[in-house]
Amino acid sequence: MASVWTGNRGTVRDYPGFNPSADADAIRKAIRGIGTDEKTLIHILTARSHAQRQLIAKEYRVASGKDLKDDLKSDLSGNFERLMVALVTPPAVFDAKQLKKAMKGSGTNESSLIEILTTRSSQQLKEISQAYYTVYKKSLGDDISSETSGDFRKALLTLKDGRRDESQKVDENLAKKDAQILYEAGEKRWGTDEDKFTEILCLRSFPQLRLTFEEYRNISQKDIEDSIKGELSGHFEDLLLAIVNCVKNKPAFLAENLHKALKGAGTDELTLNRIIVSRSEIDLSDIQAEYKKRYGCSLYSAIKSDTSGDYGTALLKICGEDD
Repeated sequence: MASVWTGNRGTVRDYPGFNPSADADAIRKAIRGIGTDEKTLIHILTARSHAQRQLIAKEYRVASGKDLKDDLKSDLSGNFERLMVALVTPPAVFDAKQLKKAMKGSGTNESSLIEILTTRSSQQLKEISQAYYTVYKKSLGDDISSETSGDFRKALLTLKDGRRDESQKVDENLAKKDAQILYEAGEKRWGTDEDKFTEILCLRSFPQLRLTFEEYRNISQKDIEDSIKGELSGHFEDLLLAIVNCVKNKPAFLAENLHKALKGAGTDELTLNRIIVSRSEIDLSDIQAEYKKRYGCSLYSAIKSDTSGDYGTALLKICGEDD
């Protein structure tokens, strides 16, 4: 079944000759024995698609009367547990939980909010909002409103609604008009009209914005990024720059986030898991290509040198062969 959660540049595809009840059985044995058989869990769960894992979870419940996610949680621990649970969580629910995690506790993780809300399609965002309400009995918009403020809040709320135009058609006149509006809202005036930036960058299609940014350069002799950096600040600036980067090259934007998660002292496993799992069936192949182009080493080798044990093994399995 075609789903808004699959693309054609992923590393994980439907497993041929798939047998959900055999898989569920093997997983049950792997969990039930004395000591868990992690190899079997990795072997099965990293090689099945989202849709197939949902069928395994269904069979598992039928056969054992238990929830696969709960059994994985009680049997595994640490990063490996979080990764395995992520794999058996439906994609919209997974993203909803990541958003909740980014907003709970004493500080808000703005970069996670930005990454999820700028890289998902309109249809995905609608499904995430639904899943959020189903899981938390609260609307995503209400939580965003209470955890963020100002122009940043306004832009996040605009993105969350999933109202971005997704057509591939571009309108040259509109691009010229929008470029002029952006120029007048920023460079050309004293003070900035933030709403205009939000409206255009959060609602126009990516191909349309690509053309608008070219027109903007013609009018202002500046790149849109430079204007955003000069005119805006804080998380709102970060959010708009993320949109510009996604418009130019979404896989490269995600590769950069992975690089940040991997370099430096200590790994940001939350981001690592999120990007690898959520893009595994969409565009992880492209993200790997961009990573190599940008950083001179493969994502595979970066993950290999930065993670270990069953956790590292499972991530590498999702990535496929080393490029």
